[in-house]
Amino acid sequence: MRYTTVLFDADGTLLDFLRSEKESVAQTLSDMGLSPTEEMLTVYSAINDSLWKRLERGEIEKQVLFYHRFELLFAEYGLHADPKETAVRYMTHLSGKGYVLAGAKELCQCLYGAVRLYLVTNGTESIQRGRWANSGLSPYFEDVFISDVIGYEKPDHRYFEYVAAHIPDFRRENTLLVGDSLTSDIPGGIGFGIDTCFYNPKGKSVPAELRERLTYEATDFQQIYETIMQGEGS
Repeated sequence: MRYTTVLFDADGTLLDFLRSEKESVAQTLSDMGLSPTEEMLTVYSAINDSLWKRLERGEIEKQVLFYHRFELLFAEYGLHADPKETAVRYMTHLSGKGYVLAGAKELCQCLYGAVRLYLVTNGTESIQRGRWANSGLSPYFEDVFISDVIGYEKPDHRYFEYVAAHIPDFRRENTLLVGDSLTSDIPGGIGFGIDTCFYNPKGKSVPAELRERLTYEATDFQQIYETIMQGEGS
């Protein structure tokens, strides 16, 4: 086998973050005496995604991101609530939601024992550890690497340096990164010199500069499994 070590991203790859986010935001806004609508939840998700991309580029601090997303949401709808209190309530709700994408557990079960599995995720330690513990996937993984603990976010080279230094007998040539993000996972893995598999179930367009450099692309978990076990894919 070509790959002996596989680094899996969490949200959007193994965990259903969108479901967790939607439920948590709805609960939080209700807690604050507000009435969440589907449109409001969609707008929040877009705001949150844009701020995390800014964080990946080093344009905003994480502690500011936590409450600024609610500041922007409240401004959009003319709502009056404390964004910092809202952020605390939201993160508490989110930490208990470790929903798993359909087929993810079966994939991990099939890979367990054949390769070493590690989780590589951006996020807050308490939230990610709580969600991961609730997911039921932790028994299949050797370790979890959270950006909040490491001090750097994917795609920062230093994040991957830390990961490599804390995996026994780490070898770039035998390691594969599997993730769904074209702004953190894939460029991070490419920059660190390891093979990458872009998980793309929704058929996202891949920029030419990344398509030329990523190793594999998979649209379902079966393709991910075959890629890992055979080193084949497209």
